Amino acid sequence: MGAGRVFAYGAAAGLIGDLLLGDPRRGHPVAAFGRAAGAVERVLWRDHRGWGALHTAVCAGGAVALGSVAARAVRPSAVASVALTGVATWAVVGGTSLAREARTIGRALEAGDVEAARARLPHLCGRDPQALDADGMARAVVESVAENTSDAVVGALVWGAVGGVPGLLGFRAVNTLDAMVGHKSARYRRYGWASARLDDLAGWPGARLTAVLAVLAGPDPRGAVAAWRTDAAQHPSPNAGPVEASFAGALGVRLGGTLSYGGRVEHRPVLNTQGRAVGTQDVERAVRLSKRVTWLALGVCAGARLLMSARSSKRGT
Repeated sequence: MGAGRVFAYGAAAGLIGDLLLGDPRRGHPVAAFGRAAGAVERVLWRDHRGWGALHTAVCAGGAVALGSVAARAVRPSAVASVALTGVATWAVVGGTSLAREARTIGRALEAGDVEAARARLPHLCGRDPQALDADGMARAVVESVAENTSDAVVGALVWGAVGGVPGLLGFRAVNTLDAMVGHKSARYRRYGWASARLDDLAGWPGARLTAVLAVLAGPDPRGAVAAWRTDAAQHPSPNAGPVEASFAGALGVRLGGTLSYGGRVEHRPVLNTQGRAVGTQDVERAVRLSKRVTWLALGVCAGARLLMSARSSKRGT
């Protein structure tokens, strides 16, 4: 069985596994990686970019090396290769947990239980829930669904199509490192610089694919294109900008504006200024759009991998 079919079958199995099982409450492989990365940080931390780059290389490189060794070990068996790809895909994607958390908050908001929604919001994003009213929390959820569709699903599929199991594990390692040390706090401004920049690079193709698929899968393709072209570049993140702008346009809502993280207030530009304010009903709409984007991304990435494998086979004959 060729590498293209191995990835296509394995990635599909992994997404189905995520749909049926979600993330385990205990013993998640990404959590194990996070503990290992934390241990490396305790040894290497210095307030210096070079030491931070070493931390990134050790942790991300270790994940890629582990994936390479595992893939090489099962290569003689097509069944084992598909199974490994499926397990790796399940381990690194998080679409079901993303939808579950978003819907839990959405249901609380629809029921008028603002305090329950505030208590749950930190499970989804890093906003200060006490600074948000019901509509503010709905907007935070929609933005998180958009951004994490790229970070937690589409980006992993892109790198899986490019690099197989090592690509899947490497992308999730880079994304996790960015979440751990890539923010601009006093401790990580220099030490986390390499992780943040590498995450920007690794996330670039997945973010653009997510934005394109949101245009195709959303209820307002023209609005999605217009918001992406007009507003995405104003976002401080080179990858979250296109994704959030395309989701905003596709759903016909305004995203961005004033945000609060850990007591730090940020004033971000509004995305899709022609849209209406986000309401609680838009949480479910965003989740449904995310799911459509996920399955379209599987089709695109699996198709691309099959095409690459076919061309490689022709060159070899």
